[in-house]
Amino acid sequence: MCSKAEKIQCLEKEIDELTTKLEAKKVELQQLRASSSEPNPSNNKNSLTNIEIGRFSRQIILPEIGVKGQIKLRNANILIVGAGGLGCPSSLYLCGAGIGHIGIIDYDTVELNNLHRQIVHQEESIGTAKAVSIKNHLEKLNSSIKVTAYQDQLNSKNALEIIQNYDIVLDCTDNVATRYLLNDACVFRSKPLVSGSALQFEGQLTVYNYRNGPCYRCLFPKPPPPETVMNCGDGGVVGAITGVIGTLQALEAIKIVTGIESTLSSRLLLFDGVNSTFRNVKLRGKSGNCEICAEPRKITSLIDYEQFCGMKASDKELQLEVLPPNQRISVQSLNKHRENNDKHLLIDVRSENEYEICSLKQSENHPIKIFQDPNSASRKALIERIKNEKIPQVFVICRRGNDSQIAAKKLIEELDDSTVQIYDIIGGLHAWTNQIDEYFPKY
Repeated sequence: MCSKAEKIQCLEKEIDELTTKLEAKKVELQQLRASSSEPNPSNNKNSLTNIEIGRFSRQIILPEIGVKGQIKLRNANILIVGAGGLGCPSSLYLCGAGIGHIGIIDYDTVELNNLHRQIVHQEESIGTAKAVSIKNHLEKLNSSIKVTAYQDQLNSKNALEIIQNYDIVLDCTDNVATRYLLNDACVFRSKPLVSGSALQFEGQLTVYNYRNGPCYRCLFPKPPPPETVMNCGDGGVVGAITGVIGTLQALEAIKIVTGIESTLSSRLLLFDGVNSTFRNVKLRGKSGNCEICAEPRKITSLIDYEQFCGMKASDKELQLEVLPPNQRISVQSLNKHRENNDKHLLIDVRSENEYEICSLKQSENHPIKIFQDPNSASRKALIERIKNEKIPQVFVICRRGNDSQIAAKKLIEELDDSTVQIYDIIGGLHAWTNQIDEYFPKY
């Protein structure tokens, strides 16, 4: 009889074989559809086929678009950077609108925690490259367009080469380093940049480097301190918020292609999902001191953006370096202290609702906000308690090991007591799950 492990291995092999056959059948079906349809519309660039008229009729009848606008959409090339919460809805509506060539670049693969907001991906897509997952979906939605998937991370070496093939770029990423990279590359290549962001219940959207409007550096010449930056992985986001902003990114791109003038260039759209309100804010114009779009340019080539921003060009397990190594310990060391019953205090600085999801036994919840508020009575009471109870060791933990460093640093500064040892836990609860207890929830 086969063991359980052997059965699993056999099933995995069978699934891989079936997946390969399925992909081959998809290619065959696409080829059949293409051969049975009308000639490629690119053979006649100045008119629409009957199929195109029927398919896009609801937007062609709009005077702002018309036949000329639909032809412009068909001839357009748009690059979407990021195949996540913003990239999914924007890609769907650009594909639906008939954009002739859509490029999608993303280094990541589909995970279970993506599915609540990244609506193009499906359960069966888990483990698949996100760019490929979107490409497969778009080709089913509109087989007449060209979709190019880049299974890569945009960087200073490949950005200019990739971007030069497109008319418009959509920034659907979730990290500061890539925002600066995209901005600079789009300025060098004279491409409009449709930039969106979403966090918790809020979203923002604007268009950079278009019709003499400002670029990203005009408004933000220097990046923020890494410890002040929050992304969806840390702060959370409602899936529908990314849907709203991603859809509006597609709309801005459609307006730019068709020549509709009322774009968000020099304006910032703010969306409050809790109150369901939109607000427009007028932005400063182009800066005469901008290092990249003002003449003469101080920046003449793409730089090392991770070094410039002090953080990775990725939202995967972002690791800050706030504390020196001697003020941080591993989860193995923490586990040893707990097993030895050493007198200590374990402080969990996640939010109250995150602490409710899961927590280590004998830990106490003191959210990060009390360490960021200079007048917090709760933090002052905690410090007095540590002193009065003469607690020899204080360990600070969070989800990934970032907020815990900020809190530990604050405690070290305010206690200033050599009798109390304060340590941050490297990697946080994610490291605990990965290295100590595989059954501890990971979110």
